Amino acid sequence: MKKSMTLSLAVATTMAFGASDSDLAMMKAEIEALKQEVASLKGAKTESGDTSSAIAKLTQKVNEIKAHDANDNIKWGVDLRTAVDSLNYTMADGSKRSNDSLMTNRLWLNMAYAPDPNNIFKGQLSYNKAFGADFGGNGTGAMPRGWGMDTFDWITNESLTGNDLKVRQAYWLYMADKIGEAEIPWTLSFGRRPSTNGFLANLRDDDEAQSPLGHIINVEFDGASASVNLGNVTGIPGMSFKLCLGQGSTNATPMFGGPTNYTDDENDIDDIQLAGFIFVPYDDGQFIVKTTAFRAFDLPGYSMNSMQEAMSGMDQDPDGAGPLTADGRIAPMSQFGDIDGAAISVLVDGIGDEGILSETKVFASFAASVTRPNGAPMLGSMDDETGTSYWLGAQIPVLGGDLGLEFNHGSKYWRPFDYGEDTMAGSKLAVRGDAWEAYYTYPITQALSAQLRYTYLDYDYSGSNNFFGVDGAPMTMTQANMMGMGGMVVDKASDLRFYVRYRF
Repeated sequence: MKKSMTLSLAVATTMAFGASDSDLAMMKAEIEALKQEVASLKGAKTESGDTSSAIAKLTQKVNEIKAHDANDNIKWGVDLRTAVDSLNYTMADGSKRSNDSLMTNRLWLNMAYAPDPNNIFKGQLSYNKAFGADFGGNGTGAMPRGWGMDTFDWITNESLTGNDLKVRQAYWLYMADKIGEAEIPWTLSFGRRPSTNGFLANLRDDDEAQSPLGHIINVEFDGASASVNLGNVTGIPGMSFKLCLGQGSTNATPMFGGPTNYTDDENDIDDIQLAGFIFVPYDDGQFIVKTTAFRAFDLPGYSMNSMQEAMSGMDQDPDGAGPLTADGRIAPMSQFGDIDGAAISVLVDGIGDEGILSETKVFASFAASVTRPNGAPMLGSMDDETGTSYWLGAQIPVLGGDLGLEFNHGSKYWRPFDYGEDTMAGSKLAVRGDAWEAYYTYPITQALSAQLRYTYLDYDYSGSNNFFGVDGAPMTMTQANMMGMGGMVVDKASDLRFYVRYRF
């Protein structure tokens, strides 16, 4: 018992080092008082001959110190991935481009803080960089490579940039167990949302699933969400409903951008916004069904005039900001209309009661998108165009690791928000055509893992990874060649990746 009390005091003293100066002084005083109580207990028993009451009081005080310190500092986690990718492209005209050894480091610094049982702060700082390169701005005023733009930040942390740390996530989450007297848990959250590596997309990335369905949304967003857990009132396991709001760009002028800071910029494109919901009709941990629907407003792209002007220059901005005109200007973007999206995804986590099947995951997902042009052709068409995609996959435990196999197919006008997908060769889930993928993830130690992954994309139509104007118009490879664009349109692409990842 004496050893137990001494150990508790040592732990309490150690944990106090994370507190503020004033709290530290207070805790030191309390610990000194506790030491005196321990000394008195060593010398004599209470009048009743029983020390249990005094020890109980002492234990309570130590626990209060521990609880105070546990909620009084940010907890950090480290996620560092070193990868090498071998990229190969075959263009519509038969020409080839490749990079046999693109080496990268991706660092995530994870933060979490819970001051009380109802409130949580979560954040994530990110660094994503190629070995020996800085893909930031080149000093000419051009927007950074990878669309890390002032206007858009959909893939600020998913694209390779420079040595600087950026904020990938920063949000607070409020949680409650009741609405009035009803036992209905609910949440409310604002900030830079965890909106990449969503449901099902997380499996190959060896991550916990984030909020959206990865089949149709995989981009960074600033926004808000509110959810209710309906399982208690319906009796259906895991049933929930979440409302999501996001903003993908702003047309506010920057500081010193004119005489009136942060007002609407009439020379820039309008705000891009998104509203939707995620409805989970069933989730018992083994059988999981999730659905989503949304509308995104005022989507951007390139007009025929800006593309023709850029074609006259026959050049592409080396910083990835877009096509260049003949005089070296970045072709201007405009907005074309709205888009609706919806998806239903089903995961079976364990298809048997024992053996390898009990740990095997299989899934299927179906998604659709519908364009809503607003006076200008979206994806090259003035009509409402519907695109569809289906996605099948399995993850099987093999030799202590996980073997994954996936296939997805997209139609002519398929258009998801998957710009942030973690594939160097472009989003496989956005493909208008077929995509195959195989990967094997192996845990080396508790903190280290390794993965070998191969992704192959076979495009039936162009525009899979473009925006929403004529740049997103679907062309067959034959049409691209007839228009003299065969060297600018990808027919097939592949990405072979090996990584080692440290997480703790």
